[in-house]
Amino acid sequence: MPGEACRHAGNFVPRAHRRCATWRSWNAVRPCFYFVGMSKLPSRLDLLELDIDLRLTDLWRETAEVSEWNLEVVAAFLRAAYGKGYCDALTEDAPGSLCHEHGYRIPDRKPEKRAA
Repeated sequence: MPGEACRHAGNFVPRAHRRCATWRSWNAVRPCFYFVGMSKLPSRLDLLELDIDLRLTDLWRETAEVSEWNLEVVAAFLRAAYGKGYCDALTEDAPGSLCHEHGYRIPDRKPEKRAA
């Protein structure tokens, strides 16, 4: 039936578009024409993700050099990303500016424990 949608990898793609080489490829992250259902304007979450990705550019570049992925390699990248975020947060000119710039509430700081 023309225009009938088929569900694959979380994306709806018309049957006519499934003839595309990208659609048939199991290695594709997204089938071709995935952008048909995309919003014209990015959400604030999309913008936050982009900002974070830009801060992690060096780590993203290193992922291309990994020849064999396993749990230990993934764990190392997760620790590196967490550490990078932690260092970025400590060196921000105004604490919480990343949240503020993207319209998110700045979390309250935990009260300091007093030494007994």
